[in-house]
Amino acid sequence: MAKEKFFKRHPWVLHLLLMLGVSLVVLMLVFLFIRIYARQGEEYELPDLVGSNIAELKADNPIGLDIVVLDSVYRPGQEGGRILTQDPKGGTRVKKGRKLYITMTAFSPEDAVLPELAGLTVRQAVSELQASGLACGHLKFVEDPYKNNVIEQTCKGKTVYAGQQIARGSVIDLVVGLGDGTGRSVVPFVIGKTADRARRDIQAASLNVGREHFGGVKDRQTAVVVRQDPDYTGVSKYAYGSKVDLWYSDADAVDVDRMVREFKVDSSKIEDEEFINDGRPTPEEIESKDDWAW
Repeated sequence: MAKEKFFKRHPWVLHLLLMLGVSLVVLMLVFLFIRIYARQGEEYELPDLVGSNIAELKADNPIGLDIVVLDSVYRPGQEGGRILTQDPKGGTRVKKGRKLYITMTAFSPEDAVLPELAGLTVRQAVSELQASGLACGHLKFVEDPYKNNVIEQTCKGKTVYAGQQIARGSVIDLVVGLGDGTGRSVVPFVIGKTADRARRDIQAASLNVGREHFGGVKDRQTAVVVRQDPDYTGVSKYAYGSKVDLWYSDADAVDVDRMVREFKVDSSKIEDEEFINDGRPTPEEIESKDDWAW
C-alpha cells in the first residue's frame, strides 16, 4: 500500500524505472545480436594459399572467405589464376566471411603504352620501361655521335614507337649510340639479387645479360644470383654492350647475407680510384667493415 501511494505521489519514478528496464532489455538484445553476428569465439586458421588456383579456392571455401583480387600480373608460361600473395597470411586466425586480399597471375597480358625512349640514356630507358610494365631486352650499340643515347626500340625484331599499345611484360630491345667508341662501364654487384633485379642493374649499366644458369633451381622467380662473371671490381673497364653471365640458386638454399658479407673486391684490379664511380665502397672501406647492407 505504501509503495502504491509512493508511485501515485511520484509517478515520474515509475516511468523512470520502466524506461530503465526497457533500455536494459534492448541492450541485452543488441549485445546478443552482435555476439551472434560477429561469431565471437568462432575463429579458423587461414591456410597458406600461395600457389593454389583461385578457381579451386572459390569452389572449396569452407569458411566463406570474401576474396578480393587486388592485382593480377601476367607471367609468360605460367597458368593464369595462380595466387601470388595473400593478406592475411597463412596461419592467421580469422572468422568466417573475412576479406582475403590476393594478387594472382593474369590469364592474358594487358596492354601497356610504350613510353618515349629516344634521346634517353640507357639507365633512364630501363627505368621508363619498368614503370610502364615492360622489360628491357638486348642492348645493340651502333655507330652514332651521341654516346649511350637510345636511338630506337624494337619488339620481336620489329621497330615500335612511343605511344604504341604493347602487351604488358613484353621485352623491348634497344638500339643505342656508341659515340666515339670509348664508352666503358662498371659491372654492377648483383650477388644475392633476384633475376629481375640483377638484369635491370646490368642493363642500367649499359651492359647485356649473358648466359643465365638455373641448374637445380626450383623457383626462378625467387632464385638469387650466387656467381657472376665478370665479377664486380668497381672499375669502368668493360665496353658498352659487354655480357655478364649469371649463376642462380634457390634463395632458401644459400646464406645471402654471408655471401655479401664475405665478398671482397680484388684490389689488384683497381687501377685508378677515380674509376670507382657507382657508389660501391672502396676495398679499404670493405676491409674495415664487418657487414655491408647493399
